[in-house]
Amino acid sequence: MQLTAPVASMPALALPDHRFDPSDGLDVTEVAMLAVINSPALKVKRDELGIARAQAFAAGLLPDPQLSFSEDFPGHTGAGTSTAYSLGLSEDITALLTRSSRRAAARSQAEQVNLDLLWAEWQSVAQARLLFDQVQTLRAQQARLTVEQTALAPLEPSINAALRAGNLTYDSASAGFNAGADMRKRLADSAIALHQAETDLHVLLGLAPRAPLDLVGAPYQTSPTPEQTQQALADLPRRRPDLLALQAGYQSQEEKLRAAVLAQFPALSVGFNTARDTSNVTTHGFSIGITLPLFDRNRGNIAIEKATRLQLKDDYEARMLDTRSDMQRLVADLATLAQQRVTLTAHAQQLDAARRAAETAWQQRLLDWPTYLAIRGNALSADLDLLDLQQQQATQAIALEALLGNTDLATAQPVSVKAATP
Repeated sequence: MQLTAPVASMPALALPDHRFDPSDGLDVTEVAMLAVINSPALKVKRDELGIARAQAFAAGLLPDPQLSFSEDFPGHTGAGTSTAYSLGLSEDITALLTRSSRRAAARSQAEQVNLDLLWAEWQSVAQARLLFDQVQTLRAQQARLTVEQTALAPLEPSINAALRAGNLTYDSASAGFNAGADMRKRLADSAIALHQAETDLHVLLGLAPRAPLDLVGAPYQTSPTPEQTQQALADLPRRRPDLLALQAGYQSQEEKLRAAVLAQFPALSVGFNTARDTSNVTTHGFSIGITLPLFDRNRGNIAIEKATRLQLKDDYEARMLDTRSDMQRLVADLATLAQQRVTLTAHAQQLDAARRAAETAWQQRLLDWPTYLAIRGNALSADLDLLDLQQQQATQAIALEALLGNTDLATAQPVSVKAATP
């Protein structure tokens, strides 16, 4: 089969074409594509867009005219008498006057929902990349902990044998027992975190709980330069979907306020009628109905629309302020994490070299086992800290890109996502 989707459905993917083939595993791009196409939450958002478009269609419809008819029968028949009737046709003129404003407001509202959907897709891509990285990192932790557990497995039987022989006290053996217990706890904690991350990814991708997650390839990598960050920040109001959605919402509210202002004038209906009385006299005329604006004058609705417009304006300004603050924080965090990664990588390499040397010394009985365990524990902690740091760095980078957006989005063309036939 073949799945096709416009690039607007994959807002953070700047690829002209990418083959979607789950038979060889899912890479980070395929996971992002699947999240956009198959996410249950996004399907609900698309249903909301359908409702908004239907509402925009309904807002443009003309009001139906009102037809009235009545008939009166004389109490007795005689010369010159006939059945009387009245026939009238009227139309609400006020509804016609506010139609353009209501229609424009509904169109802007539909555009806001569409942009909110695009922003939700944007966030789903970022979430897919984050969960991909989390799952891969936790699997790497599981592999590292399993290796360590395998290496420590022969130690506990040796300690128990020494205790039974009376060559070792429980005080001295506690370090070995604690090392094994700590390893089992770390494995269990890591497994629980992995289960949660895999479950979250299943839900995001719309997959069955037991569907296999064969993730392949490297996690998503991004490292915007300070110049790109500043340029993206300057272009943010013209490109980021959530900000554009707030702008569309403000425009919709402007039209609603305009319609409320027009509705403060007297409601007017005009009609034409024809009638015949029981004496067979036929008349033709017209009717005008008007609301006297003495008390209400639609002042309540006008006040509500004004307050709502102000709320949208303040919401937009607050979103911009939060975005700028978050971006500055993420840029500073990434710079700190980059420096820390260099230091921690060198530290982990030194401890890994010490662990290998300790293994050799231990096998040659040149090193006591408490010291050997301490060296192994330090090396393991450094390796796990490095994995955590790498994941934290990826998380911050993906979050920054989600705030910045994809500069190629406006010029990208629709792409074809090909799915291999099962």
